[in-house]
Amino acid sequence: MTRGQPRRSQRSRLLTAALALAAMLIALLAVPSAASAASAATVYYRALTAWTTVNIHYAPTGGSWTPVPGVPMEAACTGWYSHEIDLGTAAGAQVSFNNGSGTWDNNNGANYAVGSGDFTIASGVMSTGNPCGGEQAVVYYDLASMGWTQAYLHYAVNGVWTTAPGAAMVEAACAGWARLTVPLGSAANLKAAFNNGSSLWDNNAGADYTIGAGVTTVSDAAVTADAADPCVAAEPDTVAPAAPQGLTATVNATTMILSWTAATDDVGVTGYRLTRTSADGTVARTTASTKFTDANLDPNTAYTYAVAAFDAAGNVSAASASVSATTGEVPDAATTGEMLGGDPRQDPIYFAMTARFYDGDESNNRGGSKHETSGNAENDDPMFRGDFSGLMDRLDYIKALGFSAVWITPVVLNRSDYDYHGYHGYDFYEIDARLESEGASYQDFIDTAHDKGMKIYQDVVFNHSSRWGALGLETPTVYGVQDSQWGDFYDTYNPDFTYDGLSVEPNSGRSYYNGDLWSTAEPADNTCRNWGVFSGNYSSEGWKVYNRQWPSATSGMFSAENYHQCWIGNWEGEDARSCWLHEDLADFNTESEAVQDYLIGAYKQYIDMGVDGFRVDTAVHIPRVTWNRVFLPALQEHLEAKYGAEKAQDFYIFGEVAAFVHDRWNRGSVNHSAQFYTWQERREYAADDATAALEQYDWENAQGTENQPTSTNAFLQGNTYHAPDYSRFSGMNIIDMRMHMNFGEASNAFHNGKDSDPWVNDATFNAVYVDSHDYGPNKSSSRYSGGTTAWAENMNLMWTFRGIPTLYYGSEIEFQAGAQIDCGPSCPLAETGRAYYGDHLEGTLSVSDFGQVDSATGAIATTLNQPLVEHLQRLGEIRRAVPALSMGQYSTENISGGIAFKRRYTDSSVDSFALVAISSSATFSGIPNGTYTDAVSGATTTVTNGTLTASVSGQGDMAVYVLATALTAAPGQVGDAGPYLS
Repeated sequence: MTRGQPRRSQRSRLLTAALALAAMLIALLAVPSAASAASAATVYYRALTAWTTVNIHYAPTGGSWTPVPGVPMEAACTGWYSHEIDLGTAAGAQVSFNNGSGTWDNNNGANYAVGSGDFTIASGVMSTGNPCGGEQAVVYYDLASMGWTQAYLHYAVNGVWTTAPGAAMVEAACAGWARLTVPLGSAANLKAAFNNGSSLWDNNAGADYTIGAGVTTVSDAAVTADAADPCVAAEPDTVAPAAPQGLTATVNATTMILSWTAATDDVGVTGYRLTRTSADGTVARTTASTKFTDANLDPNTAYTYAVAAFDAAGNVSAASASVSATTGEVPDAATTGEMLGGDPRQDPIYFAMTARFYDGDESNNRGGSKHETSGNAENDDPMFRGDFSGLMDRLDYIKALGFSAVWITPVVLNRSDYDYHGYHGYDFYEIDARLESEGASYQDFIDTAHDKGMKIYQDVVFNHSSRWGALGLETPTVYGVQDSQWGDFYDTYNPDFTYDGLSVEPNSGRSYYNGDLWSTAEPADNTCRNWGVFSGNYSSEGWKVYNRQWPSATSGMFSAENYHQCWIGNWEGEDARSCWLHEDLADFNTESEAVQDYLIGAYKQYIDMGVDGFRVDTAVHIPRVTWNRVFLPALQEHLEAKYGAEKAQDFYIFGEVAAFVHDRWNRGSVNHSAQFYTWQERREYAADDATAALEQYDWENAQGTENQPTSTNAFLQGNTYHAPDYSRFSGMNIIDMRMHMNFGEASNAFHNGKDSDPWVNDATFNAVYVDSHDYGPNKSSSRYSGGTTAWAENMNLMWTFRGIPTLYYGSEIEFQAGAQIDCGPSCPLAETGRAYYGDHLEGTLSVSDFGQVDSATGAIATTLNQPLVEHLQRLGEIRRAVPALSMGQYSTENISGGIAFKRRYTDSSVDSFALVAISSSATFSGIPNGTYTDAVSGATTTVTNGTLTASVSGQGDMAVYVLATALTAAPGQVGDAGPYLS
């Protein structure tokens, strides 16, 4: 016996024999009787697309396997192969599949077991039935809507799911679509979810999709049953729309407001072509709306209009019946208002949110649709609470603080669920009625402010409208249904009621009535896909949200003529200037002439009312070339026509170029940096404004940060003031975003601000603030809470350094310090930085001049006695007494110290020179000899060697040494010693 071979015992041999005998007896028992009939199995298999050959390898139960690789399967219906197996007397068979080149599907080693009859095998799942006979589901999935390049269908028929990720949707389809055919057998439908094979899923928000027999498309979470095959070219549309009817024209001075009845079409109207004919010729415009505002026309001129409809195929209807009308006179500026004029740098700015400042008339208070859910109702604090009446009544408070300019939030008629702030403009030609009262109109407010020597800066929005569009330009209809969920949300249409924000619609009992905005029936001019189809999304209440129920940039809800068609993806990219910020802010196509005319016409009328300047919201989201070629020249032309060239320059335009970074350039993008907007263009671009915007963006970004223009307009030449050069000025000044972002400490704001100044056309015109209704320093979402002494130091810098000091309402008493600035309707306004301020202003007040209070009682007296208020009042006195502090150029050369600088302003009658040291002592060298007096302490020193040392006690204190010159005497000590300046 060979070593290691096992020995078999006698007992083992007997056991083996017994087992063999038993197996033979079992086999004999299992043999069917001679009477058993032969049977067959028809196997249907769906192979991967890459397989060009499909073989079936099988063995009837108890029989032998076919030789590898098996036998070829025959092509059946689309995507399927079949083969009939003769089972003979066997009850079934084991099967597996391969492509003839070594790739197998053997059910992960277990093989597939089939019996007699029809069996389908696809993506690891076996079921019964014939996929090429009976019902089947042909599923198309929209890859483009998801940004996918492939899709897998994970599905269940009769409750049996495929193995994730499911079956690859690899049947032949057209670009942007994936297709798969699924046999339903006896089932009426299948449950489905989709994925891209790389962990991204679309499972209908967790509910899965239900798909029935026939062709079904799934796009943007919308399931369309019995759909047209998206990959079969439709019959060409050769039928033109019917001609529009009912064209009317209403004249408002030099503006023509046109409207007509929607045209009908066999497929759908895409838009309208409006033609205007006058003695100057014919002009054509297009719009998707059935309303159009034609602004800035010639006065006393006859115009004739006609409108035709067109569809997506380019078929154009016959023209409507024409209508003619004659414009009126240009509004007489003498019957409206007139701005005060004067250098805006001499006017510190107080920023008040009108609806949150002071309530002068309770009858115009409105809470809106979010009054209860926001928590405002519980606080008896409607979002629209303050008004022009309240501002007029408390202008003396603002004057008592020392401010001579008031920046107010937008005044145009707004429309949204939470629109008290004014940035959701709906009718740009109307004042929001929730702000006005009898005897306290917007015009009354402007006139009252001017009578007190105070300027009004109106916040204006050129970038976007409300989500319901802009009345007179384009107002889309939304889908709505008065069902068990949304029944109380949509008001029944009342053709006799016009929304103005204030008036209560009698049937609904609401001032926020929306019956004119929605429809269940699809309008003839609808351009959105899947009108009213469930989107797969749910509201916060758990209600189904339907397509076209909420605004979207990409749904086709707004026309490309008037609105951009994309969402911002990169806040420092080109799309930041040409896409939507938010669904509540429908982004104007500001490169469209129709939009330009609408906005220019609207804002001209506020110039005619006499406002003194515009704060421009979201200025960075409009291309600079559009500002420079269209909007700014149009405003300047109108100002010059009203005031003459010289006074027109006093109109102060300052733009919000939101660059929330601590560096000089916004993440390297010059196009998105604040100083960029103070310059004219450096080259010519295409005549088309949209093309020019892209050309300008690409060209300036290619120039980079090192090849941008610079200026000495803000800087002294040694100790000498020089005439500034405004030949390259765009006409737009800026909010100093860099100082704002760095105001965590005054020293940071100072050093960062002056670092950017050479790239600003003239930084002495920058609006400088610590925080606002949007952000605190460092893009904080809460109001500044650095403490009273830090506030005093910040104010010292703001009131003496270059730029125009700007204070957000209530900061004078550290109102809502540390509170979240804005949380929308998710929390009460009383808990935010936009809380109602009026409780601090109750009482009586008498004021004789800026910063001069004669008498006060009640809460307002307590407010005016706060330390920062006293500090502000004295800073205002000092700034007014020393022209160099408001209008002067500055320098930090030959100065040792922390926050220290010298400033000078010179004209034919003034020569004002000052040395400023803030928070710590500083030494000034190389300065003019002469007598200097500290406006803070009254200390006087005579300089004979060109050097002066200013002693400062610490944070909150400062020194302002003023030189007595031949033209301007030093004022001596200005004001009385206060809590910080002594």
